[in-house]
Amino acid sequence: MLANASLSLSSGDFSLDRRVDWARGLLARGDTASTIDLLRETIETAPGFLAAWFMLGEVLERTGERDEAIGAYRRVVTLDPEDKLGASLRLARLEKRKPEGMPPAYVRMLFDQNASRFENDLLQRLSYRGPQMLRAAVERTAKARKKRARFLRVLDLGCGTGLMGAEIRELANDLSGVDLSPGMISQAQAKEIYDRVAVGDLVEFLDEEEGDFDLVLAADVFTYLDDLHPVLAAVREHLVPGGLVAFTIETHRGGGVVLHEALRFAHGEKHVREAAKAARLDVAVLERASTRTEKGKPVPGLLAVLSRRGAQSRRNTRLASRPVRSASSAVPRP
Repeated sequence: MLANASLSLSSGDFSLDRRVDWARGLLARGDTASTIDLLRETIETAPGFLAAWFMLGEVLERTGERDEAIGAYRRVVTLDPEDKLGASLRLARLEKRKPEGMPPAYVRMLFDQNASRFENDLLQRLSYRGPQMLRAAVERTAKARKKRARFLRVLDLGCGTGLMGAEIRELANDLSGVDLSPGMISQAQAKEIYDRVAVGDLVEFLDEEEGDFDLVLAADVFTYLDDLHPVLAAVREHLVPGGLVAFTIETHRGGGVVLHEALRFAHGEKHVREAAKAARLDVAVLERASTRTEKGKPVPGLLAVLSRRGAQSRRNTRLASRPVRSASSAVPRP
């Protein structure tokens, strides 16, 4: 199945929509020539049919017709400047250039449409273990500092369905979560583990947030950001002195940032260290770690725990000594 086959947008004509379904059937049988012919006929009838153009680009890309695939993807971006299907990412890869970030509309649509099955796929099919690894690293860092792994205020960036929140809840007096996808936030709210959840872009949320946090977490979220400098700088502004930010990312052998075939960003260790230094964050932990498997192989990744310089504030030391709220007593607020 093509990467974004589930993200088809209706043409407004049922018979034309059915043609795209037929095209998928032909492709599944290996008949790429008939698939391309059918998609081109469909586009002649409905030149504004976004999903047909996108699928045509994918099939042409698969068959090695690079220039024609680029033309199809450019048409998609023209028809939909928000780029719900992520055609700009495909273009960047084909044109061998760095994309201008990940289109928010693409990320939102991708996760909204997969929210109901996301968690099961991640845990059962991909053996996902990111939250457990992050909690262990945070507890290890606290122990090395001879401190208790308890936190007054915790922020879960890109909280998704709440897997990270569920793992860290017993260590947090107050737990907030933010995610770009309303569908994912709905799943997280249903678990009743967050004191507050919000729908929004990560950096924009931090820019508007007034409070500070003792711990900020991002479990496999920064793979959708091309540059870690802005988000780490924004996080730093909301960390108390001595506060921690812990995250997992995908990585590669180089030092910079690349977009790999799965349309996620992989960050080199050098990029992480440079972004941490620019944000005036100290590296407490930066180690190789794989949080999932794909196609039977571990996905190369990094686990990082960074800290804001300075001793923990008196306010935080006093309040962090209070009993930590249990997960069952957490009340979600929209």
